[in-house]
Amino acid sequence: MVKLDIFSDPVCPWCYIGKTNLDHALAQVGDHPFEIAYHPFQLNPEMPPEGMDRRAYLDAKFGGREGAVKAYLPVQDQAEQAGLTIDFERIARTPNTLDAHRLIHWAGIEQRQGAVVQALFEAYFTEGRDIGLRDTLCDIADSAGMDAAVVARLLAAGADAEEIRNRDTEARKMGVQSVPTFIVAGQHAVPGAQSPDLWVQVAGEIMAKLEDAGDAQ
Repeated sequence: MVKLDIFSDPVCPWCYIGKTNLDHALAQVGDHPFEIAYHPFQLNPEMPPEGMDRRAYLDAKFGGREGAVKAYLPVQDQAEQAGLTIDFERIARTPNTLDAHRLIHWAGIEQRQGAVVQALFEAYFTEGRDIGLRDTLCDIADSAGMDAAVVARLLAAGADAEEIRNRDTEARKMGVQSVPTFIVAGQHAVPGAQSPDLWVQVAGEIMAKLEDAGDAQ
């Protein structure tokens, strides 16, 4: 197996599109060669813990609704190509994602990261839920087969919050500047929401190399 590290944030629409494209590609490949792990990167690390009103956030980031609409047009286009429906109108608040990243971390320990990451994206971009709320995170944990009561206790206790902040900082130090960023085999960085065709090609090349290495032994 080859490690595929994914730096992502559950409020990043390009990350949702990138994951979907990767999933489509791996479904085509079938028995793919990747061992996938998600890593924290907050788009808005200075976001207040309670998050902020979505309209106020867009005004600050894009200078108002018109600027936001223009910025999100390519997102909507790529989402449609990926078969996704992103409903920005349903999103009332932009959350702080520290707790969501803590949940993703715990999901990794239980081998449930993919399910939790997918559920976070769907909750935020399709259902317009506030994934900064701990009740929402516990519901998502439960839907992925995790113990919601344990997750609630960990969230309340602040478990691993500092570790997530430190990992976010380390990602930036190692050169991750935007998400999604995919790192193949700890060496090759692939930034952005790449097409399924690219991932099919990458997976095929890796599988061929692994097969050649096995034949040489």
